[in-house]
This record gives sequence, structure tokens and C-alpha cells, in this order.
Amino acid sequence: MATRNKRPIRAQRVDECESLGDVFENSLPAFGGRSLRKVYEILDEAIGLGCPLTLAIAGPVTLSGQHYSWLLPLLESGWVAYVSTTDAVCYHDGHRSLGGHLEDPIFEVPIAGHDGALRDEKIIRVTDVGFDEAVLYDQDRFLSACLQLPEFQRKMTGTELRYRIGRYYSALETRNNVPEGLLSCCHRMAIPVLVGAPGDGSLFLNSMKLWAMREAGLVTRYDFDLDVHAEVFESCAYHRWGLLENPVGKLAALILGGGVPKNYSLQPEPALSQVLGQIQITGYDFDVQIVSPPVSDGSLSSCEPCEAVTWGKVKKETYPIATASLQADYSTVMPFVVKALLDNRKRYSKMTREIGATAAYEREPMASGYLRPLAGYRLYEHRERLCSKLKEDLRQKREWLLASLLYDFDVGRLVEAM
Repeated sequence: MATRNKRPIRAQRVDECESLGDVFENSLPAFGGRSLRKVYEILDEAIGLGCPLTLAIAGPVTLSGQHYSWLLPLLESGWVAYVSTTDAVCYHDGHRSLGGHLEDPIFEVPIAGHDGALRDEKIIRVTDVGFDEAVLYDQDRFLSACLQLPEFQRKMTGTELRYRIGRYYSALETRNNVPEGLLSCCHRMAIPVLVGAPGDGSLFLNSMKLWAMREAGLVTRYDFDLDVHAEVFESCAYHRWGLLENPVGKLAALILGGGVPKNYSLQPEPALSQVLGQIQITGYDFDVQIVSPPVSDGSLSSCEPCEAVTWGKVKKETYPIATASLQADYSTVMPFVVKALLDNRKRYSKMTREIGATAAYEREPMASGYLRPLAGYRLYEHRERLCSKLKEDLRQKREWLLASLLYDFDVGRLVEAM
């Protein structure tokens, strides 16, 4: 039984490969290379089918400049529906555009250097990346100035906060003639940016400062408030859209690093099905992750997609062949994965120019998924409609939801009885 359907292990010489995609498909025969090959093959299939990708990314991807090399090209492909990340990623995204730090604000430092000396020089280190402490103070002043503007003086979701901040980052980048950053790209493409732990980062700390100054009587008004309930509900509305409104009817998750961004991108399924009673909702059809912790440490960061099946976050029908977990530092492999996928798109685009779209799609059915509109899904612009749709679904589950509020005894008297 164990030897049935044996697949021979064959490897193509890399000097015979015509493309990076060929290397992924034919020159990674076993061990970690095989895991990387599976990551590529699943993403290739999901993109070719036209599945919207949800992207969860942890770690200092903007501070390190990785967003320039591969993240923004991936977003600009039109394949990504939304991004789940950290408050810190959004905060550090603005450093390079600050007017007083335009010349090399972020630079290389040795990992095994003298951190005490760096502290004396007021240089902050993140692994092998360093920057002057003054950059933080300037970033804080810029964000504080933004948050005091009239448009922020109300309650809003974090997606709206980051959409609006992205507009100001974009204006600052244009003013100072620096490359577009993550939030400004997401603003331009109307890609929602979700942050599951907003209090764990300096963008929100600046809001806390203004709140504290108001409470201490130092400023007369600061009315911004973060609507966490509405943001979680919004993420659920996007998941519902992917399964019930998007023509493909499937979703694919790309998870880079662990922590809150990973769980936040997977959480809409149990929120919808278990908490809100939406029995028509299912988990992801495709789930690819690149994480660094070992699976045996018991953390959410390391758990494989097969474990998510038990929660309903990933489909039990598809996980054996449509999920992959690679234990690696995603910064070492994502430039090559994204390059190979974009090369595929370029090849399909060339084919359509040569023989026409209809003939190209007949010859290569995956071409249509790869060549979906570059403008993307622009889900942020549809969020109010999508949230209204989900609210209507909840009204249809009125009795179930009301019953879910009851326990088998009076919980209010629980402490009184002790």
C-alpha cells in the first residue's frame, strides 16, 4: 500500500531550465527543496484558477526594504484581496519619506556588533538594519500631526485609519521624491490593511499620546477612536465575499511569518460559522505558509495548515493537496517565488498579444487567472456594501443568534453564589 502510485524523483539540471519557474518545478526534488516546490506549485494553481489571495505578513517587512523588492510587485499583480499585518509595519513604512532623513535613513549594521556603542550613538538596531533614533521622533511628530486633522476626529475602523494614513504617506513621498511605500500602494489600489493587534505598535501609541494629553487637559480635543468590532466584522465580510460573491468561490491564504497577522487572516471562518452561525461559510481552499518556528513548539506561529483544518479555517476536502508549510525565513525565498510567478504572468501576457486572449486561454486555461485586472479587487471601496450584505445574513439567523446568548444557568449570579 505504501508503494502504490510511486512518483519517481527526478531533477532537471539548472543550466537546462529556461525560467525560474522551471527551477521551482523541476530542480527541487527533495527535502526542503521539495517543500519550497510545493509552495510554488500551490500558489501557481491558486493564481491560475483566479482565486483571490489574502496575504498575512509579520516582521519588519517595510523597515528592511523588502516591500520594495517583492511585496509591492506582488500587490500590483491584482491577485491580493487584502493584507493582514502589524501596526509596526505600518509605522515603519513612513521612515524613508520623512523630509529630514532623506539621505540613507536606514542602513546596514552588523548583527554581532557592539549594541552598547550603537545605543551611545542613538542608533536603533533591528537584526541587521539600523536607523537613527531621531527618525522615530520625526515619525511620531508626523503621525501626531495627521491624527489631529479634522478627518480623524471620529470613530473609525483600523482599515479606514490606515487607508487615510496611506494617503498622507503618499503625499509625503511625492513631496520628497521617494519611492512609493506599502500604505500608499494599498491606498492607491484600495487594498484593505487589517491589523489584529493595533495597540502593539507605535502608530497607535501616538494616538494614545494624544488621548492622554486630552485626559490631562493638555489639548482641548482629540476624538479619534478605533472601532475594533467593526474592523473584525469587516474582515468577515471580505471572507464572505470571497466565498459567496467572488465568481471563483474560493480563497487562498499566503501566510508569511506567524503571530497575530497569521491568525487574523484565518479567523473570519470560525467567526462567521461558529460565532455568527453562517453555516454556508467554509475555510480556505488553498493555504501556503512560510514560518520559521518549529511545529513542535505549540505556538500558533508554527502550526501547519492541517491543524487549521480542525478549526474549520482550512477545508478538510482540499488540505492534503492544496496546503503547504515551509519552515524558513520568508525573506530568503519570497523574492524568488514572486519573481517566478510574475514571470508566468509575463509569459501569458506575451501569448495573448501573439495569438489573442481567446486562443491563449484555450491553450493555457491558467492564463485567465494570472491575467486578471491589474487594478485588483479594490475591496476597501466595497466595504460598506459587503458589511451590509453580512448584516442581512445575520438577520436571517435571528433565532440562532439570540439562542447563542443564553447559558444553562444565570451567569450573572455565578459570583454572587460563591
